[in-house]
Amino acid sequence: MKRIILLAAITVFGVATSNAQTAKKTAKKADAPVKVETPRVEGAGMVFENETIDYGTIPHNADGKREFVFVNNGNKPLLIESTQGSCGCTVPSKPEGAIAPGARGVIGVKYATDRVGPFTKTVTIKSNATGQETKVVTIKGTILPDAPADAAAPTKS
Repeated sequence: MKRIILLAAITVFGVATSNAQTAKKTAKKADAPVKVETPRVEGAGMVFENETIDYGTIPHNADGKREFVFVNNGNKPLLIESTQGSCGCTVPSKPEGAIAPGARGVIGVKYATDRVGPFTKTVTIKSNATGQETKVVTIKGTILPDAPADAAAPTKS
């Protein structure tokens, strides 16, 4: 009888150890960064890391410069013909020259942060990208008003 109990205990311990090792291997795989393949297109292509930039809540007159990063996922050079902001307070800049297949490019945008309150603006990009000759990306956020001067002044006793 002692032999059966001892054999059962060894078997249970062996299974638990085996499962623990499997769990450790699974955990290591989950921690590894996942590489997402960009689908390839025939011709020039344009895939953005983010199509919306959220400034969040920022102070009045803060730095309004941000960047939209993209990859040419095509097999031909990508040419950005023009970039246009939805209003005068949104000024985009485009890369000069062609973006080679597989290369990264940047569309800069500067928002005028002297305007207080929430905002949502767009940038229209015209290019030779196959199937998306016109692409619209978005910026958004909220500009805080300046703190009242009375609140910043020290009080006299």
